[in-house]
Amino acid sequence: MKQSKTNRWIVLLASIFMNLCIGSAYAWSVFQKPLIEIFGWQTTQASLAFTLNLCLVPFAMIVAGRIQDKSGPKKVTLVGGLIFGAGIILSGFTRSLTALYLTYGVLGGFGIGTVYACTVGNTVKWFPDKRGLAGGLVAAGFGSGAVVFAPISVSLIEKLGVLSTFKLLGFVFMVGIVACSFVIKAPEAGWKPEGWRPKALSPAATVTVDITPGKMVKDAKFYVLWIMYTIGCISGLMIIGHASPIAQEKIGLTPQVAAVIVSVLAFANSGGRIFWGSVSDKIGRYNAILCMYILSSGMLILLSGAKTTGVFVVAVCGIALSFGGFMGIFPSVTADNFGSKNIGVNYGVMFTAFGLAAFVGPRLAAMVKESSGGEYGAAFLIVAIMNIVGIIFTFVIKKLLKKQSVLKQ
Repeated sequence: MKQSKTNRWIVLLASIFMNLCIGSAYAWSVFQKPLIEIFGWQTTQASLAFTLNLCLVPFAMIVAGRIQDKSGPKKVTLVGGLIFGAGIILSGFTRSLTALYLTYGVLGGFGIGTVYACTVGNTVKWFPDKRGLAGGLVAAGFGSGAVVFAPISVSLIEKLGVLSTFKLLGFVFMVGIVACSFVIKAPEAGWKPEGWRPKALSPAATVTVDITPGKMVKDAKFYVLWIMYTIGCISGLMIIGHASPIAQEKIGLTPQVAAVIVSVLAFANSGGRIFWGSVSDKIGRYNAILCMYILSSGMLILLSGAKTTGVFVVAVCGIALSFGGFMGIFPSVTADNFGSKNIGVNYGVMFTAFGLAAFVGPRLAAMVKESSGGEYGAAFLIVAIMNIVGIIFTFVIKKLLKKQSVLKQ
């Protein structure tokens, strides 16, 4: 079926821009230190705002995904933009941890999840021929938020202060997302790119029907994939949540230089979404995932002993590259295994793994730092071991898929 009036590449570009705005959440570490200096909070107290923000994303995605699958993405992304923008603006009026948790944490998280569910789910529907690449590009917009907004935020904080910076950026995000929502549209049921025919399914993509969320959570594959996704996200979210203070305290860099490294890290995060998404289309999702686990565990071990800027940058960029890959690949993994019809809700359910990782990663680093007198090293090694466990689970899912394929023959 051909849909004539909508250019899917315009939809993709609008989705990328909206994710660029909500991806500013990844620049949290440049806000954390100024907030601590103003209010005298502990690291664990301040970082909980970032944790809440990301933990609530999957729950918003489930609700928004269900609405989007039934009613389309335009109104949902518009509402999401209003919620996210309001959350960041109101963060600028905070005077207490509770206010910060409710604004940046709760409103910000629900806004992110609402926008992200629609942009990812809708893009997968528009690009059945390039799922990995398209999903990676949209996810790259999310990851690129810190590339753009970390240095801008540092500059604005120096001139206006951290609270005024929240107000200004929140207004910009609200206007940008709402404007883009007007060009977002879902493809018609049964739509396919002209001239494209689906390839024969491999053992890594054995689903031929669209699975409902209720059936998905009864499938053993879902739980193996969910654990894999959780492990893959913990490394990146731990580093993203503390990149600036780690750079300043472990390597001795200035806030300005640390902000540049946050941007470089975010660039690697974004690049990983595009790179691994494209690679997974060619070598298979699970072969790519194996490579990402190996890279992440190696870089975490390297980071634990890093003493120079060069080694630090290489390590955090390797971790971010792998994390970006998980974010870029798993929308396609979800569609491969459970179909595209209910991808909005199904990926929201799968994305609860990200929510758990958002709680575990940053909190683990903060707790290890405070209990060890300012050292993060043990946290890096613990998560490196988790990545090795992820490698084992990747072989488990490949075995499950192979067995399922044999049974269907």
